[in-house]
Amino acid sequence: MKILYIDPVAPNYFTEGLKDYLDHVKDVNIEINAIPLPRGPGTLEFRYYESLVVPDIIHKIIEAERTGYDGAIIGCFYDPGLYTAREVSTIPVVGPGESSMYIASILGDRFSIIVGKSKWIPIILENIKKYGLKERLSSFRSETYERMVILGEEAIEKDGAEVIILSCTSMYGFHRELQKELKVPVIDPVISAIEYAQFLVKLKQKFGWAHSKIRSFQGPKSEEIRRWKIPEQYSLKNIWDIKEGK
Repeated sequence: MKILYIDPVAPNYFTEGLKDYLDHVKDVNIEINAIPLPRGPGTLEFRYYESLVVPDIIHKIIEAERTGYDGAIIGCFYDPGLYTAREVSTIPVVGPGESSMYIASILGDRFSIIVGKSKWIPIILENIKKYGLKERLSSFRSETYERMVILGEEAIEKDGAEVIILSCTSMYGFHRELQKELKVPVIDPVISAIEYAQFLVKLKQKFGWAHSKIRSFQGPKSEEIRRWKIPEQYSLKNIWDIKEGK
């Protein structure tokens, strides 16, 4: 199994130590390659930055399918371009935000999310509503890592959270000590994305279960892309020709 992890920042902002961490937490029989984008900002904190990188994310995922990857991860808790990527690919594509929330909703009835800045809350909340999990959200708690234990305790005791989610992929590895202190599951979004991707790839390989192409994730037809003269590097390279039996 081969999975591409896209860290959606420019090369000089690529998360240091991420590759080693991915190798540490993945299954031994899984190959995970982590890459940055060719250009862009150093963070997706603002919607403006997110809008700049989505095209490159989509093109990287198209390229990943061309070159034999079985799945892809968009390595930002905002899950930028997630649904669009599912339109233009036939491999499983996951985001840390969606996977963390789905896993948390299985491990407990309600979850709280610890964010680094209050600016993140409206964007993450939009996704929670889109994923149908608003009723499972106990609270957001916004603060620095030094206060994470206190905030986690407040989320559990005051807000009724049973699971805590860390809301940024740069927080990878922090869950270990926090989980020891809080005595509840603490979700690392990088790990959740890896496990979710592996799970979906296995479902496709064993049972043929993949993102449905009937409505929400239906993609554009190849002849339409050619008619609009979209550059070859941005096109689907016969993915839909093959699917359409041409």
